[in-house]
Amino acid sequence: MRLPPLAGRPIRVQIRPSLGAHLAETSIPRRLIFLDRQVLTRRGDFERILIHELFHFVWVRLSNQTRWDWERVVAAEFGRRSRGELGWSAEWRKVQLRPRDVRARTPKWRRYICESFCDSAAWMYAGMSTHDEYTLAPANRLRRKAWIARNLATRALPV
Repeated sequence: MRLPPLAGRPIRVQIRPSLGAHLAETSIPRRLIFLDRQVLTRRGDFERILIHELFHFVWVRLSNQTRWDWERVVAAEFGRRSRGELGWSAEWRKVQLRPRDVRARTPKWRRYICESFCDSAAWMYAGMSTHDEYTLAPANRLRRKAWIARNLATRALPV
């Protein structure tokens, strides 16, 4: 699926020699994305990680209703005890969650919801059908893809 157009002020992207343990870092207020140069070494990682970071800008500009709707999709997966994710940043957060986090909508849960959104968008738009971080069941992938297509794919995305 093709990435919809982005609408908003420019976002600077800089490649850094090293970001330590992370491959990317984003500052929404400064409109800046840092990428570790390591993302250039594996085919597709640059696109996948850059799209993930861009979708942090999209996430904060979605309406609460739209974010809560995404949350319901992912909460239903959690309720079915679905394993796997579409990226490491969501995966490591997901394995730390407990049912109480979902019920109480804790900060831990809300961070995971954001990361699941960004990883799902990266999976959908980076042009990579397989990756070792794509561990979410196909049925859940299809539900997420349908949600993104229904809610985001038909308009310019605010960044």
